[in-house]
Amino acid sequence: MRRDSRLSVALHVLLHMEDMGPVVTSEAMGRLLKANPVVVRRTMAGLREAGILTSVKGHGGGWSLARTLDTVTLGDVYEALGTPGLFSIGPHDESPGCLVEQAVNDALGKALDQAAALLMQHLRSTSVADLGRGVRRRHARAAKRRVKPRA
Repeated sequence: MRRDSRLSVALHVLLHMEDMGPVVTSEAMGRLLKANPVVVRRTMAGLREAGILTSVKGHGGGWSLARTLDTVTLGDVYEALGTPGLFSIGPHDESPGCLVEQAVNDALGKALDQAAALLMQHLRSTSVADLGRGVRRRHARAAKRRVKPRA
């Protein structure tokens, strides 16, 4: 089954936008992500409608952050994308006649509901800026590994 990577792509875009400047084109983002600019625009359109981004058409136009990333949670971005399915597993048949399948679906349904609630709690409590701080920590650790002390 194919995975939906729109949340990952959108978060990637937002983090790069903060570093790239006040206005970023879909083409620049597409090159960075190795993705078609049309795909980038589709992803960003949901973020614009949620008030996370703004867009300017025409020469010199592009996308800009409408809010600071510390005010945008991963949950906000997920919801702006139309709440894509969280899991690729689920019941075989929504209304089965088989009692065994009913028991299986009940158990899976409860487990998936609990997992989804926990995931959404985490997404709503983590800001995109939190991810940015994590990126900076990773860069610092990587830079330390590259610098070897003199003997």
